[in-house]
Amino acid sequence: MGFWQGVREDIQAIFEHDPAATSMLAVLLCYPGLHARTFHRFNHWLWIKRFRLLARWLSQVVRFFTGIEIHPGAVLGRRVFIDHGMGVVIGETAFVGDDVTLYQGVTLGGTGKEKGKRHPTLRSGVFVGNNANILGNITIGENSRVGAGSVVLRDVPPNSTVVGVPAHIIYQDGKRVLITDPKDVKDPLSDVIIALAGEVRELKERLGFSEPASASGDHAVQHLQSVRTLADEDSERDEYRFTQRPFDEQFTEIASGI
Repeated sequence: MGFWQGVREDIQAIFEHDPAATSMLAVLLCYPGLHARTFHRFNHWLWIKRFRLLARWLSQVVRFFTGIEIHPGAVLGRRVFIDHGMGVVIGETAFVGDDVTLYQGVTLGGTGKEKGKRHPTLRSGVFVGNNANILGNITIGENSRVGAGSVVLRDVPPNSTVVGVPAHIIYQDGKRVLITDPKDVKDPLSDVIIALAGEVRELKERLGFSEPASASGDHAVQHLQSVRTLADEDSERDEYRFTQRPFDEQFTEIASGI
């Protein structure tokens, strides 16, 4: 694919993804993601031709003007859309497929000083929310979505949605994925909580402490009685907002109802 054809596809992708793109001139002047993508094509060509110092230096110049750092060794597919873009970092051995969307603050980084492939692979159609971190030589499957602020450390299967720190799957193939075992989250803190819960259970057994079923049932009833409905909470919020508005607005609304 030629250079200018790729640029035209990038521009078309912006119009398709961003309703704020109102004109060709606005896209050419006001979209740093397009600027970074366009210069990366040239920098990547320099990298392949082994003009690597020049390619690295030019990538730093592009970062200064756009806030987006794309290593010239990274491979980017067609119609990659970098929205807003400030703080986006794409590492040397990262591979980004076609029709991928990246928001501001996304990092496609490594986890250590290992050589070779050490950055993520994003398959086609992946969506990555703002400030998400995808780290290491892992693969994000086709059409998957990474929630904002997530930290992804493991492979993600295709057609999945992951969120959290560390990220875990909440949707796969359009179906909700429920985690019944906290160990599935792979969170060091959850391991500590599981261990503490086990110790508390063991201490209760040693002390012979057990709550009667009737007492636990009474507690449950009291808890349910104390929980207010969502409708009650909404009405309280509306009343609070009404009392906090300026007097002239309240007067106008009351007068219109007379």
